[in-house]
Amino acid sequence: MTDLQMSLIAAGGVFIAGVFTYNKLQEHKAKKSVERAFSTDHDDVLMRSGDAAPAARHEPSFSLDDAAGQAHAGAADSNIGAGAGSGGDGVAAVAPSATPAHISAAAEQATSLVDPLIDCLLPLALEGPARGDKLLPVLQTLRMVGNKPVHYIGLAVSGDWEPIVHGGVYTKLQGGVQLASRSTALNELEYSELVTRLRAMADEIGAEPEIPDMIEVMAEARNLHRFVAGHDAQLGVNLATNGAPWAITTLLGALEKQGFDVRPDGRYVMPDVEGGFLFSLSTNVTLAEETTPRLTLLLDVPCVTPARDGFGAMVACAQSLTARLDATIVDDYNQALTDAALAEIAGQVQDFYAEMDAADIPAGSTRALRLFS
Repeated sequence: MTDLQMSLIAAGGVFIAGVFTYNKLQEHKAKKSVERAFSTDHDDVLMRSGDAAPAARHEPSFSLDDAAGQAHAGAADSNIGAGAGSGGDGVAAVAPSATPAHISAAAEQATSLVDPLIDCLLPLALEGPARGDKLLPVLQTLRMVGNKPVHYIGLAVSGDWEPIVHGGVYTKLQGGVQLASRSTALNELEYSELVTRLRAMADEIGAEPEIPDMIEVMAEARNLHRFVAGHDAQLGVNLATNGAPWAITTLLGALEKQGFDVRPDGRYVMPDVEGGFLFSLSTNVTLAEETTPRLTLLLDVPCVTPARDGFGAMVACAQSLTARLDATIVDDYNQALTDAALAEIAGQVQDFYAEMDAADIPAGSTRALRLFS
C-alpha cells in the first residue's frame, strides 16, 4: 500500500469522525430545543391575578342558533392560555376574571391586543430574556396577514404580561392573529402564509413557536365570522324634504349647526364625547350634485356602546332636523315613521345589545370594534 493510499484512508477516517461528531452535536441541540419548548415547568398562563392557579379551559363559541352563542363570563379581563392550539384542541384557555384591583393597565391593554376569544394564539418560547428594542423591529415585519392584524405581547421580567415596548425585557412572547373581520374569516392560504412568516421571524429573534392545528383554527375562524356576519347591523332613518330639494350649500350650514363634523373623506359624522362618532349622515347624491331631496342618518349598531344610546341620539337629531329643514322622518319605502314605530325599533336595538352581551362581545367594546372595523 502506497503512502498516498495511506494518507487518503487516514483523511477519510478523520472526515467520517467529524461528520459523526457534528451529527451528535446537532442531535443534542435539537433535543434541548424540544425540551425547552415543551418542558413540564413551561408556564401555561399569560395573564395572572395575583398567584391564582389557571382554571379549566372554556371554549369560545359563536352560534346563530341560540341567538348569540353561550356567554363567556369575564373574557374581557380573562387569563390567556399560553398553550392555545396545543394538546390537540386548538382553543385558547380562558381563566376566570381577576378582580379589577388586581389587573394593571398594561395587563388590560395586553388582553385587548391578544384576545383568546377572537384571536388565534401563537406562543413563542424565547431562548433567553430579550429586550424590546431588539424584538420590535423584527415583530414589525409580521403585522398583517391578508386583512387580519397580528399583535404581540410579552411576559416582562416583572412577571406581568404587557405590550412590547422599547426598554422592556421579556422572557416569553405571545402572538395573536385575528380570526375574522367584518368582511372575511381567516382562511387556509392566509394561515399558511402566517406560519411560514412566523417561523422565519421566530428564527431571527431566537424563539420557538407553537403552531395551532390548521383544521381547528379554520373551524374557529368560520364560527366567529358567522357570528360577525349575523350581527353586522346598520340602522338608518331618512329625512325627506317637504318641499323643493335642499341645496347642498344650504345643508352644510344646517348640519354644522346641528353638530355634524365633515371628515376628510366627505362623510358627515356626529362626534362622540368618548372619541369616534355616534352615527353618520349621507346626502345620497354624488359630490357633483347641487341638490338632494333626501338625507339618511346611519347607525353602526355593534360599534356604539349601549350607554351612549346611539339610536336615541340619532332619532333626536332627525327630529331636530325636521324642524330646521322642513322635513319628514321616513323609512326606506318613503313611509312616515311614527313615534310608535321608532319606539318599536328602539326595543329591537336593546334585544340586539343583549345578544352581543351574551356572546361576550358587547357593542362598542374594544373586542367589537376590532371585529366590526
